Amino acid sequence: MNLKIISSTDRPNSNALKVSRYVQSLYEEKEVEAEVISLEDFPLEEVVGGRYGKKLPAIEKFREPIINADGLVFVIPEYNGSFPGILKVFVDYLPFPKAFEKMPMAFIGEANGAFGGLRAVEQFQMVANYRNALQFPERVFIPRVKDEFVEGEGIKDSFKQNLLESQVENFVKFVDAVKQKEMDQLV
Repeated sequence: MNLKIISSTDRPNSNALKVSRYVQSLYEEKEVEAEVISLEDFPLEEVVGGRYGKKLPAIEKFREPIINADGLVFVIPEYNGSFPGILKVFVDYLPFPKAFEKMPMAFIGEANGAFGGLRAVEQFQMVANYRNALQFPERVFIPRVKDEFVEGEGIKDSFKQNLLESQVENFVKFVDAVKQKEMDQLV
């Protein structure tokens, strides 16, 4: 299985990246390949000025692993009541509609506020739904992330930590089921 964990901000040393790396370790414990891709590395300079429809080698190289993934896990911080603008730019430069078409997706929200990125995740889920993604229903939200999340250790609140571990375990099963159904349809 080939999963990609998208740290959905370009902010350096972000909490989303810390959470993404921790989530990666949970997948590795399940012997699942899960690469973290940080939007901090998105080649934004390639798209300045709205270069839609043009050949953009750096963008193509950046998006290739995402397009070829078996499933995507988005770790989304809440910025100004929504998801980060870089996440929207990233999606805008993915092939339409095939990039998310029937792509299994899981969502983790994080924020300094009390709702843990709920608005950001739900708004992004509308975009993913429009792009025909297969959304895994177990979402995880980490409120007050600076206080509640310990890098390398996880979420302090055991209930939320258990939700995260459940999401990891069950998303693997979800992706396997989707892949199996696709294989069955080919036969």
